[in-house]
Amino acid sequence: MKTVLLGLVALVVIAVAIVLILAAMKPDTFQVQRSIAIQAPPERIQPLIADFRAWGAWSPWEKKDPAMTRSFSGADSGVGARYAWEGDKTVGRGSMEIVEVAPTKVALKLDFIAPFEAHNAAVFALLPQGHTTNVVWTMTGPTPFLGKIVHVFMNMDRMIGGDFEAGLAAMKAAAERRS
Repeated sequence: MKTVLLGLVALVVIAVAIVLILAAMKPDTFQVQRSIAIQAPPERIQPLIADFRAWGAWSPWEKKDPAMTRSFSGADSGVGARYAWEGDKTVGRGSMEIVEVAPTKVALKLDFIAPFEAHNAAVFALLPQGHTTNVVWTMTGPTPFLGKIVHVFMNMDRMIGGDFEAGLAAMKAAAERRS
């Protein structure tokens, strides 16, 4: 019995060591990126991004928790506009602030409080290509060691990439309806 117990303890120690080694090999930052071609010029798409009140038309998280509370502060849109939310476990709690607006770019500072703390950046690049605009949505952030352990078991790209795709598809529909 003692041998079996020692064997189990050894297996657990080995498994933990493997997870810690795999975590140490993970990058210090993560990136999730998706893109879509929208039949509209950048100036028709940008207001959907630079005004947080317009996010209801396309943001995938707006539909995940209809009871989510939202607050807007700062500028009405553009640099300095702020949006905070608090919802169920699917949307959590956090805030965003627009930190840069250019004809072909909107950049955000993104702070998550729950279900986990994270401080990330999101950029929407609006790249005109003839009569269409290629919208590239990128989120990047640091991956502290605890996050690296989580990333051994969960892939950020798979975890939120589908939400980015759904959001971009809804953004496309909203922008093309405005034509």
